[in-house]
Amino acid sequence: MNDFRLTVFCSVAHNMSFTKAARELGITQPAVSHHIQELEQELGAALFNRLAGGIELTEAGSVLLQHAHKILDCYHQLDFDMRLLNRSHSGVLRLGATATIAQYILPSCVASFASKFKQIKLSIVEGNSTEIEKLVAEGEVDLGLVENSTRRESLRYTPFLHDELLLVAPARGRWASLDVVKPTELAAMPLVLGDADTDSYKIVERFFVLHGISMSSLNVVMQLNGDEALKRYVVPADCLAFVSEQAFRRDSRVAELKVIEIEGGALMRQCSFVRNIATTKDVVKDFIDYMHEWLSRGE
Repeated sequence: MNDFRLTVFCSVAHNMSFTKAARELGITQPAVSHHIQELEQELGAALFNRLAGGIELTEAGSVLLQHAHKILDCYHQLDFDMRLLNRSHSGVLRLGATATIAQYILPSCVASFASKFKQIKLSIVEGNSTEIEKLVAEGEVDLGLVENSTRRESLRYTPFLHDELLLVAPARGRWASLDVVKPTELAAMPLVLGDADTDSYKIVERFFVLHGISMSSLNVVMQLNGDEALKRYVVPADCLAFVSEQAFRRDSRVAELKVIEIEGGALMRQCSFVRNIATTKDVVKDFIDYMHEWLSRGE
């Protein structure tokens, strides 16, 4: 479902051009003009001022644009929900996820999915990316959600989220005055890192190696397993740690920590769905679609 006239209007408003909107939508310019004229007649107001150098939104056009985005989003959500309802949802869905995804991203999404499709039995196994990929390859889980950038040829990877590793320090500690730090300066500061077999540790390691700094030269005061442990350790120890942006933003104690920027670029990791092509079930595709939609709503 959709009111195509609203789609045309939004395209014209974003491009500020009837010609560019026609090209974007794959229709003729007279067709664009016709749709806009129909909207203006129905609403009883001009939506664009025609100027010598182009067009501009009228006050009525600006109001319509605000509402049009919401209406088109509702149409999109309705289409998605109806497609899901028209599918047969039953069976077992076994998920495998890394700690950050399992603890901070999946719970709300899985709860929402389970409330709509009660006939699907869900389970979640937690591990690092290598462990989850192995479980998927061996058919022990139906769908994996991993954080690393390695690829197995026998598996299919579909990106769904970018997660940044943030450098955090106590908001009221000795590092609170810092806004930016160089990698060489950071190497001498007290750091608490994840365990060596975690995905976050490997990303931090690659970052320092890229800047010519070995992990053995860092001032690592502690290694802990999981973002939650890292965040809880940092404040009383008054040191610094790399934690997932997802773990940081979804914490009610976020005011206790300060994010410090690092010169030389952000530490980014790509979260991906991983599935075994030979054994993919329809319910796996349904969950992937559902989670993409759930994330697009910013939940």
